[in-house]
Amino acid sequence: MNLLLSTGALAGIIVGVVIVVLLLAIAIWWISTHNKLVRMKNQYEEAFHNIDIYLKKRYDLIPNLVETVKGYAKHESGTLTAVIEARAKAQSATTTEEKIEANAQLTQQLKNFNLLVERYPELKANSNFLELQATLKNIELELAQSRKYYNATIKQFNSAIQVFPSSIVARKMRCEKQPYFELDSIEERQNVKVSF
Repeated sequence: MNLLLSTGALAGIIVGVVIVVLLLAIAIWWISTHNKLVRMKNQYEEAFHNIDIYLKKRYDLIPNLVETVKGYAKHESGTLTAVIEARAKAQSATTTEEKIEANAQLTQQLKNFNLLVERYPELKANSNFLELQATLKNIELELAQSRKYYNATIKQFNSAIQVFPSSIVARKMRCEKQPYFELDSIEERQNVKVSF
């Protein structure tokens, strides 16, 4: 009888230990997954802040470009006004989605601006304009790289919150799918030939 009782007690202890180990493993997995999602969120937020830095540089440069062009293209005020308005709208955007949309519109207006510049050969020879244009080109390259990095971090985050089993933790954290920084229209996806 004592042997049966001790075997039953031993089995109960083993089951208890297995349950505790299992609960501990689940808790460690939960904490690890939670921390991973927090790190990913911080990473994509940092990536978007880097984009904001290049956008600010772009916003600061645009008025100088417009002022330089105004002297040569006085009767082209519609295009110049559209660039300034698109810049103002992009600067005042607050959400990620608004910033993405407003900057897509600004990019389109800058393309129109560059097409306007093509009509003024004497402007293209102006050293001040050439320096501003080179600075803008560098900013656009840095911005493109920042967008690429941001989109990579968004891809990782969106994948992590959608795949099982990490999606369970993501739902509890109320993680939502984040937007990519994409070109919106077919026209923006096409190559535009602009020579300076």
